[in-house]
Order: sequence, then structure tokens, then C-alpha cells
Amino acid sequence: MESRFQSGETAEEEQMDEKLWKGIAFFTRESRIMDGMHVVCGQGARRAEAWDGREIGPRTVYDLASVTKIFTGLCLARLWEERALEPWRRVTEYCPEFPGLRTVTVEQLMGFQRQIRTEKRIDGQRDREAALRCLRTAEDQGPAGPRAYSDIPPMILKYVIERITGSPLAACVRKLVLAPAGMEETWAEVPADRRGDCLCYGPEYRIEGDAWIRREAPRRGVPHDPKAALLQGASGDLCGHAGLFATAGDLEKLARAILAEKIVGRESLRRMAVNRTGRQRPGGSYTQYLGYCCYRKHPDQYYSEIPADMTQEAFGIGGFTGNHFSVDPGSGRYTILLGNRVRDRLTVLLPPEGKTRRDYGLREDGSGEIRWTDGSLHPSSVDYVHQKDARLHAVIAAWAREGEAR
Repeated sequence: MESRFQSGETAEEEQMDEKLWKGIAFFTRESRIMDGMHVVCGQGARRAEAWDGREIGPRTVYDLASVTKIFTGLCLARLWEERALEPWRRVTEYCPEFPGLRTVTVEQLMGFQRQIRTEKRIDGQRDREAALRCLRTAEDQGPAGPRAYSDIPPMILKYVIERITGSPLAACVRKLVLAPAGMEETWAEVPADRRGDCLCYGPEYRIEGDAWIRREAPRRGVPHDPKAALLQGASGDLCGHAGLFATAGDLEKLARAILAEKIVGRESLRRMAVNRTGRQRPGGSYTQYLGYCCYRKHPDQYYSEIPADMTQEAFGIGGFTGNHFSVDPGSGRYTILLGNRVRDRLTVLLPPEGKTRRDYGLREDGSGEIRWTDGSLHPSSVDYVHQKDARLHAVIAAWAREGEAR
């Protein structure tokens, strides 16, 4: 395993790097939830960084998965600022190839405010052309339900952006986001000489009802997300919901550029973080709290993708492969977690009725090991997201408070 935690320039930096590494080690060594993890956080001139695990280091290229949605959202926010996008217009005014969305506005897609469904599963189609035809069957099913988050809206927003700009989404991301931020190690199509730096995301193990599924690893540089793998593959034709690859250093540049308002202004950032879907339900529980192509703070921290101590201006998102990105214009803070919770791990457990996680040898929090049908043992990363607050976000919050107190 590669690791790093004591190369800070000051004693304070070295101490914080070590604290971060100890939090990371819970995931990579103690519980083995993650095959590897890289954490970067900062506020103003202060920053901390640590990593541990197989293939993890400064040059590691991570499959950002759903963190890609942040880039789609920033492109839309920039086009809105430039008055090239009129978000209150109907989707079909930009993209008539989606007739099932003739009553839906672009802004409603941006905020996950409508349930959008396709006739069949996109990732169940035989090839790219069939998947595209399936996407075009997207239809409005009414107001968003308790779990409003979906890949379909940003997949469609890709084509809105391309119709407005006349350029592929990847080119728009380069022009509107990567260039202002100075990001040179973020790609939809990973260069041949950097594919060896991409993490290996497989084999992956899933239990869905009575089905025990082993998924082989995609080629390095091909998105792990099955919809993006089918539609984008290694072509570089970026999807709106997933498909970008980047280094930790580039994600830190993104966070700092957002906070410095180099990509969009403060008003646009505030708009992104406004709750568009969240509400308290009659029984006292809450629906998901989502902004424009992102999550925002949730009243119940168990369901919040955003660290508890960030302000109401914070927004961010997680990625299935093991990532988290959050930025808080209100406090000037950012937190980036990148990793691999897929390789050689049980990632999904949906027990059939009458069974619990303990029936599979796992703890209630989803950690532990599963014995596969061939007798092999594999660590579980089921519900890994709920471990982040105590193990990493709390450490980062304490460090931020110490800096603010000075």
C-alpha cells in the first residue's frame, strides 16, 4: 500500500495530515471498506491532504462518477449568467427530440423537481444507439417523490447545453469550467499515457434479491457507471450524469476556483444551493434535499451528503465509486474524498424479504465480509457513506474551527 501523511510544510500541517490519515486508515486497513482513499480539505490558505491504499498517489486518476453532475450544473449556471440559457423555457424548446418533456422546464430538470422515466432501462439496451433511443422516450411522471435524485435529468441536460453552445459537452466543460480553474488533469477521454494511472474498479460484487452478481472491471478509462459506459465508453462523448476522470489535485483546483468565483459568481452559487425538492413528510421524515445538479444540506444529517458544520450555502455530491465533493461559499471551505469502494468488494446488498444484513454475516452498518458462492471472502462497502461523518468530516470540522479561532 502507498500512503502519505507527514510531508506538510509546517508542524500544524503535518499533524493534520496524520489525523486525516488515521481516519482514512479506518476505511482502508481497519474495516477494509475502501481499497484506497485520498482526502484533501482546505479553507483559505490552510489545507491538509492524506492518502492510503492500492494505486493511490498524486497521479492517480479517479472515476468521478456522479461528481460529474457538478460540472454539468456549473456549465448551466455559467450559460444562465451569460443569458444564453433561459431556464424557465420548456425542454422541448431546446431539444424537440424529447417530446415526453413538453411540459417540463429546464430549471425543473436542473432541480430534480419532476419524476422523469424512460420506457426501459437505458443500461439494459444492446448498444449505444438503442440506449440513445431509450433516453429519448423520457417522460414526465409528475412531481418528484421522496427520492428525487436521478441520473436522467442531467443526462438530458447534456443535450440542452450542446444545443445552446453548438459544442459537445466535453468541450463546454473544458471552456467553462476546466480552463478558468486551471485544471489540466480532468478528462472525458483519458489520454493513452494516463490510462495506467486510472484506478481499477472491479471485480465488483452485488446481491440483489436472490441474484448474486459478479461484475468484471471496465477497462481503465471507461466509466464504471453502466449508462455512461454504454453511451460514452472511451469515446470522450461526455454524459451529463457521469463520465469524467480527474486527479485529486484538479478537484482541489475546482473547489478553490468555485470559492474564488472564477467560474460563476456568488449569486449563481447561491442559486445552486437552494433546496428545490426537500420537505418534511406527514410522519416527520424528510424527502431528499437537492439543488441544481447537486445535493444541499439536509435536516437529518444521516441523509445529508454535506458535512454537518458547513453553512446553508454549501453544496456537493457523492459518486458511487467512492467519492465526495463539497464546497461552502459561506465559510470558504471545501472537502474532497476520492477513493475506490468497488474493487473486490460487495457494493450493493438488497436482501430478499425476510432477510437482514446479519443473515449475510455483515454488521448493521453494512461493514464486514461476505462469503461468495465460490467460497472467497470479500469486504463490504455497503452504506459506506454513513461512516464519513464520524471518521473524516468530524476531524476536518475540528481542524477548521481551530483555524477560525486564531
